[in-house]
Amino acid sequence: MCKSRYFINITLLLIVLLFVNCSENKNRQQPKTEAVVEKSEVIDENSLFDGETLDGWKITGYGTEGPVLVSDGKIVLNFGDGCTGVTWVRDFPKVNYEVTLEARRTVGNDFFCGITFPVNDEFCSLIIGGWGGPVVGLSNIDGLDAGENETNVLKKFERNTWYKIKLQVTNEKIIAWIDDEKLVDFSYSGRRLSLRSEVQLSKPFGLFTWQTTGEIRNIRMQKL
Repeated sequence: MCKSRYFINITLLLIVLLFVNCSENKNRQQPKTEAVVEKSEVIDENSLFDGETLDGWKITGYGTEGPVLVSDGKIVLNFGDGCTGVTWVRDFPKVNYEVTLEARRTVGNDFFCGITFPVNDEFCSLIIGGWGGPVVGLSNIDGLDAGENETNVLKKFERNTWYKIKLQVTNEKIIAWIDDEKLVDFSYSGRRLSLRSEVQLSKPFGLFTWQTTGEIRNIRMQKL
């Protein structure tokens, strides 16, 4: 009788120890699983800006630039003697892609967001708020900049107001929207695309301002 109780007690003890050990292993493993899920949820393969650093970018050495810094999830391109900007240093497609970002003017009266981008083996720039503040257009087309060619559109931009900008480059067209309003729809076949001399250093893809402080955030690119 005593031996039976002894074996029963030993068996119960082993069962309790096994249960405790399984529970501890489960508790140790659970945080690792949660950490992996949490990390995967914040990955955005289309993002070109992490909101904290200039990782993937370099400050463009125009020689006229003002200070460039990252603050509160924005790239701040401060007022300079000419262009201030950043240039993407990693791979970038030549055609069939879409870029989206948000930009605003905080100081100055000229363009607060210029975007230099590739079009196959050529390059062009989208200018937003140039020539004293209202001009939107492409520079250059057949040697004419945004203030002179047929893509020229006038739009009023308020200071300290964020604008959503979308740029598409396809095999046939360059298209641009601001706040869902299509302002540029240009078929470039048979036309010569080029850059103004001031922004040659922005190739292949760069963002810049002209004698104006502009702030840019939520920069994304996806292939079409």
